[in-house]
Amino acid sequence: MGFAAIIMYLISLFILYKVIETAVKNGINKSNIGRHFRADRPEEPEDTKKSFFDNDVDKD
Repeated sequence: MGFAAIIMYLISLFILYKVIETAVKNGINKSNIGRHFRADRPEEPEDTKKSFFDNDVDKD
């Protein structure tokens, strides 16, 4: 009984996370400021976007 409760708790937390994430994304994208930023900056292709690992300290 305890293991099933933990699994259900984790599943419910994941669902809650997805609901909040979607609400925030939609809220930002549909706001006036979100539309303004999207209009000012065109989308970059995925392969040209910089990554944290591009400037890695250990890279020689």
